[in-house]
Amino acid sequence: MHFKGLLLSILVLCAFAVPSQARSLPDFTQLIEETSPAVVKINTLEHAKRNSQRQMPPQNIPEIFRHLFEMPEQRQREQRSMGSGFIVSTDGYILTNHHVIDGADEIAVRLTDHREFEASVVGTDSRSDLALLKVDAKGLPALKFADSDKLKVGEWVLAIGSPFGLDFTASAGIVSAIGRSIPTERNENYVPFIQTDVAINPGNSGGPLFNLDGLVVGINSQIYTRSGGSIGLSFAIPANVARDVIRQLKEKGRVDRGWLGVAIQEVDRNLAQSFGLSKPAGALIQQIEPGSPADNSGLKVGDVILKFDGKAIERSGDLPHVVGLLPPGSKVKAEVMRAGKRKTVSVTVGKLPVGDEPHVASGPDASQGDRLGLVVEALDDRQKQAWRLDGGVLVTQVAPDSPAAAAGIRPGDVIAQLGFEPVTDVDTYQQLQAELPEDTLLPIRFYRDGRPAYRSFMIKK
Repeated sequence: MHFKGLLLSILVLCAFAVPSQARSLPDFTQLIEETSPAVVKINTLEHAKRNSQRQMPPQNIPEIFRHLFEMPEQRQREQRSMGSGFIVSTDGYILTNHHVIDGADEIAVRLTDHREFEASVVGTDSRSDLALLKVDAKGLPALKFADSDKLKVGEWVLAIGSPFGLDFTASAGIVSAIGRSIPTERNENYVPFIQTDVAINPGNSGGPLFNLDGLVVGINSQIYTRSGGSIGLSFAIPANVARDVIRQLKEKGRVDRGWLGVAIQEVDRNLAQSFGLSKPAGALIQQIEPGSPADNSGLKVGDVILKFDGKAIERSGDLPHVVGLLPPGSKVKAEVMRAGKRKTVSVTVGKLPVGDEPHVASGPDASQGDRLGLVVEALDDRQKQAWRLDGGVLVTQVAPDSPAAAAGIRPGDVIAQLGFEPVTDVDTYQQLQAELPEDTLLPIRFYRDGRPAYRSFMIKK
């Protein structure tokens, strides 16, 4: 009887425990209803041309006849892709990933109510993998950002997007980690990613990651996968990074980042001991670029940066996250371990060089452009050397509905030829564009990410 009574008591407790546990799980229905109207599906179209040649083995053909067996063809090829995004202001600004719209000639944005708009690119920032779009509409539903610095591991989060083209799909999970360092192929590391176990798949890119208050804490950007689909490792760009990128693209048409000019490495247990640290921490300076902000401030090779601008540098990857978010010209303190002693160094943060990938974005209003609808500036020596160019001009703004926009020219492109004349510098460009004939289809040659391309344009009367 005693055993039966105990068993009955356990069963009664379990019966009450299950509903109690169920009640503690979040209900996402209201959150989805309130936020999904501001989530969009993005479809892109890229036009490309390719040359194909059908040839017989040249060694079997007499030299005089070889040209007869070379038949070049031009084939038009269209590449379509898709992703997600969300509206950040009621007047039509939309945020998505840079890689979602990179190379696109046409961008279509579709809302949950089936309205569809053609979007123009306000600006892109490949280093954060963010892009700001604009559609011609007013009174749109818009989402608000949370303070992502307050996000904690274990919090419930929810994503809405279009995985594999399945429109406006919701998936939920928890924050698995914060401040993840994921260097790019260029070994750049300016985003402290949020890691989650939310089911994110191709097509979710650019979509919002919500907290339980319906605020955007991140922008879904990457997944780690061996199968092509979700395995529970997804990464989102923090809302605070996105907020800063949006502000800069709107205000000045580009994203400036802080820069020190150092090469750093992780501090392991043995290094920590040799530098007089009680535990592995900080960013060890391996190399300092001559004339860089670090060099001018008095930082030295062998210094271990433990704090920068008051923020602890627990791992080497934390340093570019902190420095990159600082406005160039900021004067901050760096706490370092040097030769076994703690030292404070005053540092004036510099501006991260554009390097060989000038993603200078256009502002929301580029109507002040020239006859092509462009605003251009001179190339610096670093850009010329990186792209092996003798001349050209850098496109900084493209006016909507302009001849250049119709040709697919984008901020960051380098124009090397107008019509049939080479562009050597800004003066040459201005002279050539002023003399261009109207109602005539002309070629324009430009470089994008170091690769040359041709398009055609026409200036109409």
